Amino acid sequence: MIAQLRGKLLEKRPPNLIVDVMGVGYELEAPMTTFYDLPAPGADVVLHTHLVVREDAQRLFAFSRPRQRDLFRTLLRVNGVGPRVALAILSGLSTDEFIACMTDQDVDRLTRVPGIGRKTAQRLIVEMRDRLAEAGDSGLAAQPQPGTPPRTDPVADAVSALIALGYKPVEASRVVRNVAAEDLTSEEIIRHALQSLSGTAP
Repeated sequence: MIAQLRGKLLEKRPPNLIVDVMGVGYELEAPMTTFYDLPAPGADVVLHTHLVVREDAQRLFAFSRPRQRDLFRTLLRVNGVGPRVALAILSGLSTDEFIACMTDQDVDRLTRVPGIGRKTAQRLIVEMRDRLAEAGDSGLAAQPQPGTPPRTDPVADAVSALIALGYKPVEASRVVRNVAAEDLTSEEIIRHALQSLSGTAP
């Protein structure tokens, strides 16, 4: 099991990122709550990881904090919740916000996450409250790489990230257009878009 990676951040295009560890480039998937914590490409990073092995693929997931990874692992134990849904949950909700949903039995907020219907939300609340209680969590700059990196379109990157998280293309494009501004990075656009989609926009 790969538990942690320390290296240079080469590229970040939500939900994917690439980290160079002693000359080996690791491609990882991460929730937006981790992307918000990442430095600019070229900086050193330490990421906590979880490896999912399937017959047809090996996927490495990255988290900026051990608590995020622990919650991801706990979510995977819930019937009907796979890596994609778990990633979407951690992209739309911080760890504390998710725990608050469990405590308040907030089904409506959970169903705003793509891939979570009412039955899955109710099952999440029942199973996760028990698991969190068992875990005792109820309280719950560096030099750039040589060469010029390719220019990216923050709006297009934001739309692609939302689609990868499970939102429909039309819905992703609409909400990104509503929140996009010239001075926002793709991570900032995605943050505002997710807040809008979850009904928590200021």
